[in-house]
Amino acid sequence: MPLNIRSEEVNQLAEKLASRAGVSKTEAVRLALTNELGRREESLADFLAKIKPLQDALAAYPATGLKADKAFYDSLYED
Repeated sequence: MPLNIRSEEVNQLAEKLASRAGVSKTEAVRLALTNELGRREESLADFLAKIKPLQDALAAYPATGLKADKAFYDSLYED
């Protein structure tokens, strides 16, 4: 399905990238989208790697078997 870009700013950015990369505007848009998606996937992978130690630390605590239901939460706020 074709992509119709109506934004003059986006069109100019695509032209600028295409010119600098020596490719067509279509290829420039494909390149930009591919790079952005890759950057976001890498960012997510970095985030998951950073929180892995926290997840492991929480998983190391034994399950208490206690049920945290509405009555439990209500009891936390009683005077």
